[in-house]
Amino acid sequence: MRLPILSPDTFTPEQKPLYDDMRAGIAAKFQGFVNMRDDGALLGPWNPWLHEPKFGKPVWELVKAIAASPSLPPAVREVAILVTGAHFRSGYELYAHVIVAENRGLADEKLATIVAGQRPADLTRPEAVAYDFASALVNGGVLPEMTYRAAVEQFGVHGAAELSYLIGVYCLVSVTLNTFDVPVPE
Repeated sequence: MRLPILSPDTFTPEQKPLYDDMRAGIAAKFQGFVNMRDDGALLGPWNPWLHEPKFGKPVWELVKAIAASPSLPPAVREVAILVTGAHFRSGYELYAHVIVAENRGLADEKLATIVAGQRPADLTRPEAVAYDFASALVNGGVLPEMTYRAAVEQFGVHGAAELSYLIGVYCLVSVTLNTFDVPVPE
């Protein structure tokens, strides 16, 4: 880890309100995996964002927006997030979202295949659309027209846009985690 984990008793006036908001958001939307120490210090991407509130606060606002009232089914979201995390080989991201995906009913074999960077043969149609959409975007270039049309057909125009923003947010999360070498909790 390239940054020390910030203890709540060391926060600056800029960090304290951001921490309070993050802690409330984590409790509401990011459960099932280790994201906080016993002393209240935040782990995962939240610690780097706290180090730089000028950037961490707007990033956190974007994360909250993408997590608030999603229209995409939970399994679809997790497939897209895991494709993104696998592309970046982001350990903490994969750790957290494999747990979330398991809790949302995705089979271990399917998850293992996605984490290995491969497309599972047993994806549902919505999951397959999310997989192909995320895979195309993280591999660079313009999203193929057929892939975009499949997403609009499956999720509507709003859902396709939400999927794009979700993948973009988790690219940012993965880059944050990889930049600061954030470890998987023991």
